[in-house]
Amino acid sequence: LAGQVIVGRWQGTDPAEAARLVADLDLAGVQLTGTNIVDADQVRAVTTAVTAASAATGRDFPPVIAVDQEGGEVAHLAGVAVDLPPFSVAGRAVVAPSGGEGTVQSAMSAVALELRSLGFTWVFAPDADVAADDGSTFIGDRAASGDAATASRAVAAAVNGYTSAGMACTLKHFPGHGGTSDDSHQVLPRIDASLTELQARELLPFQAGIAAGAPGVMVGHLDVGALESGVASSMSAPTYRLLRDQLHFNGVAITDSLGMGAVMERSSPAVDALKAGADLLLMPADTRLAHAQVTAAIASGEVGRAQVEQAAARVVALQHWQQRAAAAAPVPADATAQAAARVGDMRAAADDAP
Repeated sequence: LAGQVIVGRWQGTDPAEAARLVADLDLAGVQLTGTNIVDADQVRAVTTAVTAASAATGRDFPPVIAVDQEGGEVAHLAGVAVDLPPFSVAGRAVVAPSGGEGTVQSAMSAVALELRSLGFTWVFAPDADVAADDGSTFIGDRAASGDAATASRAVAAAVNGYTSAGMACTLKHFPGHGGTSDDSHQVLPRIDASLTELQARELLPFQAGIAAGAPGVMVGHLDVGALESGVASSMSAPTYRLLRDQLHFNGVAITDSLGMGAVMERSSPAVDALKAGADLLLMPADTRLAHAQVTAAIASGEVGRAQVEQAAARVVALQHWQQRAAAAAPVPADATAQAAARVGDMRAAADDAP
């Protein structure tokens, strides 16, 4: 049960190491980062080994095999998959005379099929943040736009593209990382906007993505005073209640990486996030330690077993959905060529934006 709510961090590039972690701890899956990636053949070896290890545990659904592939600076498959521009290009394309939602949707559908050809089941994209007006904040061009309505259109189009191609996608970084210059990889950024201000701006692309059917939402490590001051949103029960009760999200709420500086001072961020309402714990700094801590917290009653069972059930349900959606959208033999062509169309449309 503990393993089913953890996506593990592993070291090196050996497929056997990733598979061993999944087998030993019954993990939901793993994320591949740049340090785990050599080339396309090695990536396929990893995803094949992890899939086999998961099946050997008795699961009849695919594991979570995830990657950060937003585009631009956040593209861990650089040199392996099609060169994907930053998501701001999608924001320009969606408002361009020669573009629109269909251009972005087609590009992201083709990108998803290429990712599936490499063995991935999840992508941690699109970024649903709204960029600061002056573009000076940490998120920068990872966001589609500084205009919430434009960002919402791009996010919804991207979600439709990913899901139509059988890929689980993830809106991030709830409830909005766009307005701060601080990097949550290093510190806990402070968000001073009121709830009314969040609802009028930051939350709009998340609402659009959820309405489009996004199956996952990544909760960021943000100190949002309007929700729970001084507590990372990934470990804040009011933040998860906002996501569930006001945005009516019924999918998988996944934390941002638990190995980031914003939450590293906590003795057990995995347990804290579960208690607050997370369904899936992403890349603890030490996966085996986090698994032991979650196991102990369930056994002691610190975290209610029924709550963790519900979280795990959401993850399992999503993976069953991904399995069905993938079966309905076969990967073409020329997936990479199609991805390159459709991404090229999106770039061209963006160049035509006013």
